[in-house]
Amino acid sequence: MWAFFSKRLRLWLVLAVAVPIGGWLMGRLADLIERRRGPNTVSRTLHQARGWLQRRSRGPLAARTTEKDRPAR
Repeated sequence: MWAFFSKRLRLWLVLAVAVPIGGWLMGRLADLIERRRGPNTVSRTLHQARGWLQRRSRGPLAARTTEKDRPAR
């Protein structure tokens, strides 16, 4: 079925669905590691990767900011 989708549709599906879910999973995994072993390099790296994806994602899973949350220019 995947082969019948156009290249652009496949790319859109990956960016619109898989990337936000991947970011969410990274955060959950980092939280699980921190609960079991405390903060460490792996959990901090996973949190950073989740934050990087969240800052770049747009859609229902994107972090919402208001005017007062944005830095002054």
